[in-house]
Amino acid sequence: MNDSKTLVEKITEGIQEKKGKKIVVADLTDIDDTICNYFVVCQGESPNQVAAITDSVKDYVREETGYKPITIDGLKNTQWVAMDYSDVLVHIFLPDVREFYNLENLWADAKLISIPDID
Repeated sequence: MNDSKTLVEKITEGIQEKKGKKIVVADLTDIDDTICNYFVVCQGESPNQVAAITDSVKDYVREETGYKPITIDGLKNTQWVAMDYSDVLVHIFLPDVREFYNLENLWADAKLISIPDID
């Protein structure tokens, strides 16, 4: 459990490193039958920024914790990239794609924590 929290912290820092916006952490630890403990959702303003955030998270988390994502999906079009860290899933969206899928509302039972943007 503690590992997951540290992982979420480092993922968030990796996102902020590339100016990712509107970071929301969904804590799913009190919900039964979920695929992971945490969802981290954020957005970049362009496909290039989505790719940069993905690289930053991957590199930062590896340097800080030694963890590598099990898989990364969505790099071909970089509108929605999903990174699987087993207990933590990271979703990096373009704003309109994020709005369309509205992942945060799918987990309405989860405790949602909004991380302030760093300008």
